[in-house]
Amino acid sequence: MRGLRLAAGALALGLGLTACGGSDTGSGSGGTQASTPASELKIGLAYDIGGRGDQSFNDSAARGLDKAKSEFGVDIKELEAAAGETGAQKEDRLRQLAEGGYTTVIAVGYAYAEALAKVAPDYAEVKFALIDSTDAKGDNIENLVFAEQEGSFLVGVAAALKSTTGKLGFVGGVNTPLIQKFEVGFTAGAKAAKPDATVEVKYLTQPPDFTGFNDPAKGETAANGMFDAGVDVVYAAAGGSGNGVFKAAKAKGKLGIGVDSDQYNLPALADVKDVIMTSMIKKVDTAVYDFIVSVKDGKFTAGEKVYDLKAGGIDYSTSGGKIDDIKAQIDEYKTKISSGEIKVPSTK
Repeated sequence: MRGLRLAAGALALGLGLTACGGSDTGSGSGGTQASTPASELKIGLAYDIGGRGDQSFNDSAARGLDKAKSEFGVDIKELEAAAGETGAQKEDRLRQLAEGGYTTVIAVGYAYAEALAKVAPDYAEVKFALIDSTDAKGDNIENLVFAEQEGSFLVGVAAALKSTTGKLGFVGGVNTPLIQKFEVGFTAGAKAAKPDATVEVKYLTQPPDFTGFNDPAKGETAANGMFDAGVDVVYAAAGGSGNGVFKAAKAKGKLGIGVDSDQYNLPALADVKDVIMTSMIKKVDTAVYDFIVSVKDGKFTAGEKVYDLKAGGIDYSTSGGKIDDIKAQIDEYKTKISSGEIKVPSTK
């Protein structure tokens, strides 16, 4: 029976149409797919470290899942990651969802790439989405990636224009190529607005230690050191650790910049919202929702889908009104990036 299911799943995988929202650069899978009634959809989501409630990356993914559940009444199952877990544990989590009949599975974060590369070939009937990585590819994998450097450029412009000292800070959760995209874009934007601006950089942990994404105390310590050295605006690309950066900014009378979600509007951050001048919005919720809809409508397409500024997958927030006076300047850069006039670097 297992063999029959796998064979049937392999035949069902086909060339779909691209879901709304991103730029599809994948080759797709061949054939024609049938739509799946919402009542039959079983969606599994495996969170990155910090899980639902991190007020950032994972919560954005959760919003996309919640929207699909609310609109379509789909069956969902969510599994959390643990600090310091092994790749085998990630693999087991994905297998648990696939074996449980969840034929639409979302792996939140690049840390799942190696595990998914091992798991996906064993479950041809399951359609997987991998967020933030193209390191696992297959006929049943859609890679949902973002141009984080473009949004980071815009908040870098905002930081430089609002800084009174010309000294800015960047706190990254873990020193990986993905988070370096945030750093590089932020620095490029800051220097585009003010060429003499400086950016102090601190990563909270080094791989394979990924606790830097969920350690507010480390974030607070790093930000305090920067503020004491004359920095007056810090951009936190550190998941839940960014909460500590905002706490430090509040205590020092400085400013912070959020990431992934519009963090000014998150209830759990109400105590520090007055120091969040803007956030770089990475619309993981849109990508998750688009993926689910594509499966439901029989339009799943394997391969890379890029959510960039032009496609509306990246943006910056204006909540709180702290950057209203410079919005026109930021939007000039936004237009130039979207048109291709400015190409934002993504590597050092």
